[in-house]
Amino acid sequence: MRRDGTRGERVMAKNPYQILGVKPQASDTEVRAAFRKLAKQYHPDRNPGDKAAEESFKEISSAFDILGDADRRKRFDAGEIDGDGREKSYRPWPGYGPGYGPGGYRPGTDGSGQGANFDDLGDIFADLFGGQRGYRDRTGQRGRDLRYRLDVDLLDAVNGATRRVTMPDGRELDITIPGGLEDGQTLRLKGQGEKAPGGVAGDVYVEIKIRPHPVFRREGADIHIEAPISLKEAVLGGKITVPTISGDVSVTVPRNTSSGAILRLKGRGAPRGKGARGDQLVKLRIVLPEGGDSELEDFVRHWKAGERQQPRKSFA
Repeated sequence: MRRDGTRGERVMAKNPYQILGVKPQASDTEVRAAFRKLAKQYHPDRNPGDKAAEESFKEISSAFDILGDADRRKRFDAGEIDGDGREKSYRPWPGYGPGYGPGGYRPGTDGSGQGANFDDLGDIFADLFGGQRGYRDRTGQRGRDLRYRLDVDLLDAVNGATRRVTMPDGRELDITIPGGLEDGQTLRLKGQGEKAPGGVAGDVYVEIKIRPHPVFRREGADIHIEAPISLKEAVLGGKITVPTISGDVSVTVPRNTSSGAILRLKGRGAPRGKGARGDQLVKLRIVLPEGGDSELEDFVRHWKAGERQQPRKSFA
């Protein structure tokens, strides 16, 4: 006979301390560490298709829902709620200790409680699973998050673009790539992940991998290029056309420019936020005539001033 007057076996509520493998006097840090270890071991994303692991994860999450909240842990220790978070209408039986005892739930109580807010535990899940959370809370009513890697061109990442991708289930999604995106950054597509039966869909996380460009090289918000110039342009100066991420522009090479000199094009780089942009840096490289030039060779051979030049004097 149950204490509520009905027939049946005594149902013992599970003890969250035993589930997490910690002592009742364990500190909050110890409780959190125990949950972190077990959640990593039994998380459904680490055990796809393993129903036992899924049930263990829910049990672990439910235990932490009690012990991870200071108020609920205090009420459990006082015997006011059981291991499932449900209110008790009786005091614990002698000898069972906090959280033990059969049946006897208060009428009208569903035992949901507030408990530890799992949306506030993102740091734990981010640490364990790189930000991928398979379930919203202990009820398992949120579908799994999905992760993908998308290769994009440098110019698309810098200027912004829209890419259409096909998901494994055949759905097509338009992914907006915001201008200024950097290599390794992740885009979140809310509600586009797997949908839980009777619940809500998870998210899709798209990691951006930027392909190298044959001309442009990016460093933060700045864009770097090398521009070859002739010996005549280096000596006499002049206008040359160079590419930028937003189109070709004309720049002036100063007279007597050495190879390796850098021209800075303000605001021609990648977006850096709040409407600002980085710069483009053009490194000039002197290129001699392909195959050589006899006239140039003869001039240099008789060029007396060239003999007095000391280009490596800084080595001394």
